[in-house]
Amino acid sequence: MSAPRSSPPPAISGFEYRSPLGSGGFADVFLYEQARPRRTVAVKVLRAGLTTDRERDAFEDEANLMASLSTHPSIVTIYQADIAADGRPYLAMEYCPNPNLALRLKSGRLAVADALRIGIQVAGAVETVHRAGILHRDIKPANVLVTAYDRPALTDFGIAGALLDGSADLAGLSIPWSPPEAFGAEIPNDVALDVYALGATVYSLLAGRSPFELPGRSINSHELIERIRSAPLPPLDRADAPASLDRVLAVSMAKAPQNRFSTALEFGRALQRIQVELSLAVTTADVLDDAVPQERVEEEDDGNTRIRGIVSIDPVPRPIAPRAAAAAPAEISGVPAFDVERTVMRGSAAAFVAPAPRSGPLPPSYEAPLPPSAPAPERRRRPFVLAGIAVLVAASVAGGAALVAGLPASTEDPRRTAPADAPADPIGQDAVPPVTGLTGAAGADGVTFTWTNPQPEAGDRFLWAVASTGSIPDPRAQEESTVTVPADPSGTTCIEVTLLRLDGRASTETTGCAP
Repeated sequence: MSAPRSSPPPAISGFEYRSPLGSGGFADVFLYEQARPRRTVAVKVLRAGLTTDRERDAFEDEANLMASLSTHPSIVTIYQADIAADGRPYLAMEYCPNPNLALRLKSGRLAVADALRIGIQVAGAVETVHRAGILHRDIKPANVLVTAYDRPALTDFGIAGALLDGSADLAGLSIPWSPPEAFGAEIPNDVALDVYALGATVYSLLAGRSPFELPGRSINSHELIERIRSAPLPPLDRADAPASLDRVLAVSMAKAPQNRFSTALEFGRALQRIQVELSLAVTTADVLDDAVPQERVEEEDDGNTRIRGIVSIDPVPRPIAPRAAAAAPAEISGVPAFDVERTVMRGSAAAFVAPAPRSGPLPPSYEAPLPPSAPAPERRRRPFVLAGIAVLVAASVAGGAALVAGLPASTEDPRRTAPADAPADPIGQDAVPPVTGLTGAAGADGVTFTWTNPQPEAGDRFLWAVASTGSIPDPRAQEESTVTVPADPSGTTCIEVTLLRLDGRASTETTGCAP
């Protein structure tokens, strides 16, 4: 398929055209210089004009929405939205000079520490978007730009597709990062869609390719869709990535939506716990929270500036440490900073969903494992991870959700720092207890396992998986405390069960075997 032909840059009052940046199926991106205030900006211009009131209203609504979200440190900032003199709508937004993640992958896969950091930061952005009642529906490496400060910034929420297709229900889906349910007759409006794509994006950063590509050979779209629907997720197969990371990615990309992490924040927490397991500095997940105390807002509001709260999810609060200089991204010549994916289905369009009900701010604590002093002995069967519970758990410390005004400065070394002696101002110690009494009995239909929830709470769920050697488990979610599985030909059948709270906290796994 030939690349889309770029349209000419429009004349925009207060902006001076500099150069082209990239082209997509519905829009072109140009580099402009804004006169006041003087700065370099990226301007995304739709190829078609707005011909109806509905299209104009949709453009204005989505531009306003994007502007309200772009205060997040990992979402591209929108400066202006308007109609050019030739009738084409445009968005003036933050210019990110570094190569986007898709272009960075052309130079090879990322270090584990970098992939974890980026995944957590983008997870915070996606969680914030979901709390605003919106699905992104096209999360992929090319839609994660990199700012001048080497921070990921999520972009492309689908304004072009919503306008040109005349429907906000159509989804713009890039096949390699889309879940199995995206290829059905009707695409569900559910956060599980974005959770899968977020996991697939992190997988790509670690593997250097999309999850179901076949190294060394090309496959067509039909073959790729069939692999996404039915093939097991290939392991990362890199020595510096722990098995727990494979399992976290397997949960985020489970074939059945109900078996994935229930929120983007759960996925981010899982990556944080892997950072702890690897003795890396823990990256905060910034989540915009509307539950800012009213008296605080009034005290700090001078009538011109309103301070909005950011909840920073950090499992191990620590003292401020100097940040190591970030390595400069590999220089890529002759390639624009905006890449255009060629495996795209339909027009790009973000979708509106009702935000999950919340009674207040984020839960004040959750459990994060500390790295053990000595490696645990190898087990015959591999446990799985739900909601980011790492395999190697020797002790737990509680983390805090600190409500601060404005955007917190990053203080972590994204590669590695020595663990803090003790968390600063820890909040709470309410660990989730593991299930008890996990037993199995063989029968005509297989092996039936039962277990007990020692401290039941409203909204509790269980995730279980058959424990087997040499494969990534396929976890299943349910509310019942019993399950029947096929008997293992070896004669011993084992499963692992994790208790998951409604707020995303999870227990360590419990293993039970039969006959």
